[in-house]
Amino acid sequence: MAQPHAVEVLLRPAVELYTVAVCAVAALLCLVAPWSLALNPLLGLGSALAFLLFGIIRLREAWFILRYRRNVRRLPKYVMTSRAVPVSQQRLFIGRGFRWDQRHTHRLMQTYRPEFRRYVEPTAAYRIARRLEERLEFAPFPLSKLARLTTWDSPFNPARPLPPVGGMPRLHGIEPHEVDVTLPLGERVGHSLVLGTTRVGKTRLAELFITQDIRRRNAAGEHEVVIVFDPKGDADLLKRVYVEAKRAGREGEFYVFHLGWPDISARYNAVGRFGRISEVATRIAGQLSGEGNSAAFREFAWRFVNIIARALVELGQRPDYLLIQRHVVNIDALFIEYAQHYFASNEPKAWEVIVQIEARLNDKNTPRNMIGREKRVIALEQYLSQVRVYDPVLDGLRSAVRYDRTYFDKIVASLLPLLEKLTTGKISQLLAPDYADLADPRPIFDWMQIIRKKAVVYVGLDALSDAEVSAAVGNSMFSDLVSVAGHIYKFGIDDGLPGTASGVKVPINVHADEFNELMGDEFIPMVNKGGGAGLQVTAYTQTLSDIEARIGNRAKAGQVVGNFNNLFMLRVRETATAELLTKQLPKVEVYTTSLMSGATDSSDIHGKTDFTSNTQDRITTTSVPLLEPAHVVGLPKGQCFALIEGGNLWKIRMPLPAPDPDEVMPRDLQQLAGYMRQHYVEAGDWWDSKALPGLQDAPLPDDLLDGFRHMATAETTAERRNRE
Repeated sequence: MAQPHAVEVLLRPAVELYTVAVCAVAALLCLVAPWSLALNPLLGLGSALAFLLFGIIRLREAWFILRYRRNVRRLPKYVMTSRAVPVSQQRLFIGRGFRWDQRHTHRLMQTYRPEFRRYVEPTAAYRIARRLEERLEFAPFPLSKLARLTTWDSPFNPARPLPPVGGMPRLHGIEPHEVDVTLPLGERVGHSLVLGTTRVGKTRLAELFITQDIRRRNAAGEHEVVIVFDPKGDADLLKRVYVEAKRAGREGEFYVFHLGWPDISARYNAVGRFGRISEVATRIAGQLSGEGNSAAFREFAWRFVNIIARALVELGQRPDYLLIQRHVVNIDALFIEYAQHYFASNEPKAWEVIVQIEARLNDKNTPRNMIGREKRVIALEQYLSQVRVYDPVLDGLRSAVRYDRTYFDKIVASLLPLLEKLTTGKISQLLAPDYADLADPRPIFDWMQIIRKKAVVYVGLDALSDAEVSAAVGNSMFSDLVSVAGHIYKFGIDDGLPGTASGVKVPINVHADEFNELMGDEFIPMVNKGGGAGLQVTAYTQTLSDIEARIGNRAKAGQVVGNFNNLFMLRVRETATAELLTKQLPKVEVYTTSLMSGATDSSDIHGKTDFTSNTQDRITTTSVPLLEPAHVVGLPKGQCFALIEGGNLWKIRMPLPAPDPDEVMPRDLQQLAGYMRQHYVEAGDWWDSKALPGLQDAPLPDDLLDGFRHMATAETTAERRNRE
């Protein structure tokens, strides 16, 4: 296109076509009848070529205008199969789009002017066709065929319906020249935040990113770690993760942890691996409320969990939720067990004295604060008060049992509901795995193992069935991942392994859908300092208010958002969320034209001039924001504004998924996805779930479990004998 004028006007008739028609006629005359233009055949040929060249130039300019007018009303389809998604070792593919600048703000402002309305709004034929379809919805056979004809989605249909994406096509149509938009992989360590309301393309964008992360290899041919948190349990997302893992040859490194289907889920102990023993108490007590008076109870809960965890480790037992709950409810048994362990190696004759003290105990000589305790516990406490024993774990347990029983129960009252959430039903088998049960084929994983294996993990938390348990488990996993990231930051992923170099870092891609349902205070250090350990967090949520409501503190919510360097803003319904993007953008000058006309009467009554008139076209500049919140609210589905690479604003649309014939899912996983789609019921409609054949307790069919490694349930003994 030629150099634009000061005031660019693209919403206009394509007047260049007149010139194209004249050039075509002149070229034809020069070729067929050069004598009519007083030219010989050779000069006629040269003139025809000159006319054709000029006509082609003007045709390109006319085509630009026509394409611009078409895109403002309707964008061309943009589809792509998952196999066609480009994977690079240097950049992350996002979609197609353009970098937004002052020109696009100027063009967008023009589309709102009344004189250009006919180029932006649907045509009269389109409106008539839609009204006709409404009236003929229940019409008899011949007329219903007419309605089907008007809905024919083809370029030959001048009144075909718009794609069901809503929004304003003009937001992307104002730039006909699109390019592939990518993000340098070095920028991902700064973390990415994706905001968008329900059903506008967040999951599609997640699938696009996850596909590339699973298939990407570094220069040494090694894959990257991919961890996907899915609170809702999206069957299509699970399918995408599995298909891409299989396509990349990583099926053996694929793990599924799903609270909704514990029979086929991998197992995970959120408190079984730690660098310092105090981390166990931090991961559990950190989920309790710390606001107001609750802060004191959380500190007490932290102390007692820490005492229990230290005692379990000294006894050679791996802490898990079941053990901790058991000893919180009955700490006397742990006190006796640890005392036996301690005295057996340090003072073997102490038990003779303790037994004698126990025999002399009765209701009269029992201290008031020890009423309700076992006699052996009372005897142990009295013995320890007489002898000097310096063991920190024993001292801690002794201080716990010295509390009045009812007072102790009040102190840990806030801790017990949390532990109940994590140890009820079959979920306890997932979160407190039995490491000695070799007959259980379900794998047990921890984050350090996943990172060292460079595995792919899908975490389905079944939030629609039980939001409380989902949040508690997700919070525990985040807390554990933060601890592992701290260890990697200090020592590398191969710490303790022979023949390895310390400080090695591997990209750890964490995709957290609906992350506001999972996050707590521990999420802040993950996005704040996790980049040093290779963590690359991509978080997806609806609004800023979701983050603030989850954390309960506006300052902390701002702290979380402030640690995301890359921002992808899809359609949102909350103005405050849209302003997170628009307030970071500068103001620009746009041109406006105004027509001014006037007439002035002549003061000379004897003169020949009765009046004078004057008409002016004025060009003025106005300062406007580069982008308004209303534009973010009006985005079509599958489109977003992206603030990446140090504040560069891009307008992007993601490719729509196209069916890929090679995406053959195993029968068992297809049935699993079908169960997920059919049986998920929102928590508010719990009564409807009674009509479904068992959401969690009913076992899955046997044919669902064949051939899917890492997700096969243990066979019963009777079935094994029958097969043998």
